[in-house]
Amino acid sequence: MDTIKICRETDALVIVDVQNDFMPGGALAVPRGDEVVPVINALAGHFDNAVFTKDWHPAGHISFASSHPGKKPFETITLPYGEQVLWPDHCVQGTKGAELHVGLSIPHARFIQKGYHPYTDSYSAFKEADGTSTGLGDSLRARGIKRLFFVGLATDYCVAWSAMDARRERFGVLVIEDACRAIDMNGSLAKAWQDMSALQVGRIISSQIA
Repeated sequence: MDTIKICRETDALVIVDVQNDFMPGGALAVPRGDEVVPVINALAGHFDNAVFTKDWHPAGHISFASSHPGKKPFETITLPYGEQVLWPDHCVQGTKGAELHVGLSIPHARFIQKGYHPYTDSYSAFKEADGTSTGLGDSLRARGIKRLFFVGLATDYCVAWSAMDARRERFGVLVIEDACRAIDMNGSLAKAWQDMSALQVGRIISSQIA
């Protein structure tokens, strides 16, 4: 198994949506989501550059099943930007569910919020679902970042979409598999890995990091 040397000047750790509502007992729990926290904390010491992403939905967000009478969580609808899975209300701005897991200890990480437009969802940290840029790519490039390591929740949604958009923006990208957990709904995890592989997103584990 190859060892991967971190360059502190040009590599960054992107920590995706490690928020209370995605933890066991949360509004949209990712199975075993809490297990990523100690792995991420250990990895963070290798990186001088780190970014937290946060779902930051207004109440009544268009992605919530509760915003669509007669619809239930995990059903799909078609919106102007494409197919939308309807989710339980989660990561609502200002609520405890939207807060990062208390066990995370990465004081040097910056933040980017996503999904805060009422009528557009955003799985990716780089683009809203309608294609609008979040500005993260430009911010990373301005700091000289060339390669991104993704961890967090969930592998098959926000991690995968963020990683693929990072490749489209010409960053080197690796997903650290044991620092992520998946929802895995209707084969979504296998499809996510297939789609990421097609874009040359690397797949590693945390013990490869040096």
